[in-house]
Amino acid sequence: MRNFRTEDAAMAAGLPPKTIAVIGLGSMGFGIAASLARAGHAVTGCDIDPALVARFAGEHGLGAATPLEAAKGADIVVAVVVNAAQTRAVLLGNGGALAAAKPGALAIACATMSPDDARTIAAEVAATGHLYLDAPISGGAQRAAEGALTVLASGSDAAFAAGEPALAAMAATLHRLGSEPGVGAAFKMVNQLLAGVHIAAACEALTFAQRLGLDLAKVYEVITGSAGNSWMFENRGRHVVEGDYAPRSAVDIFVKDLGIVADMSRAAKFPTPMAGAGLQLFLMTAAAGMGRDDDASVARLFARIAGLELPNAPD
Repeated sequence: MRNFRTEDAAMAAGLPPKTIAVIGLGSMGFGIAASLARAGHAVTGCDIDPALVARFAGEHGLGAATPLEAAKGADIVVAVVVNAAQTRAVLLGNGGALAAAKPGALAIACATMSPDDARTIAAEVAATGHLYLDAPISGGAQRAAEGALTVLASGSDAAFAAGEPALAAMAATLHRLGSEPGVGAAFKMVNQLLAGVHIAAACEALTFAQRLGLDLAKVYEVITGSAGNSWMFENRGRHVVEGDYAPRSAVDIFVKDLGIVADMSRAAKFPTPMAGAGLQLFLMTAAAGMGRDDDASVARLFARIAGLELPNAPD
């Protein structure tokens, strides 16, 4: 594990600035791209939403409409998209970034995906003569904007060396988890199992408190200072108390991620009943029309089942 402490860590460590394309300017990708630009790198941002591209270009660097355009001459391509299919498409598909990047450029893949998918994409990238770092991320949009993410990475020594200037600007903590792509992805799925279960449990607890007639703001205050607290309760619980369901991380993300856990556990013949219950709660929330809302909307599902009204919750 390596710790990075400042947003200009790359420059402070004597690491040279790089030409970097960031593909995907959502809540995590925009913060990553901004952190890279602040650290002195030449950054081009790309997204399917032209408004996000224009915003990034106006605030931090250059914008591009396609991965191919964004990656012209890039030393590093950072793919911050939703899943394995999107990662493969933006890196290797028709108009993919690596066709325009420098020979031997590094692809840093940040999406949460199965270890098998990470290994497959890594092999496909290697066949083009480029490097690949399996580097899923954790920490949320605020830490992405601060350049303070946790990165769970695996890949060759050459990939880590090539990625160090970018990783120094993106991450407060870098876990080097092995030389083979797929290991980082496996660690991330353990994290996502816990994260999904903790979100579902936090939503259940807060809605239960509502049924008991308790003041949810006071419940939040008490639990965040008690043994029952978790990072997810502290983070998502505030969304429920404030009635703020703008999507930082959508319900559909955990439908995907806990679905991957279910697939992996079935293949390994290992029971994951808590993750299975969490998956069903996220599926039900998505089926109720809240798939694109914040994942704290599981609390809204419980409220609907119980005939309760949560503070400022939308219909």
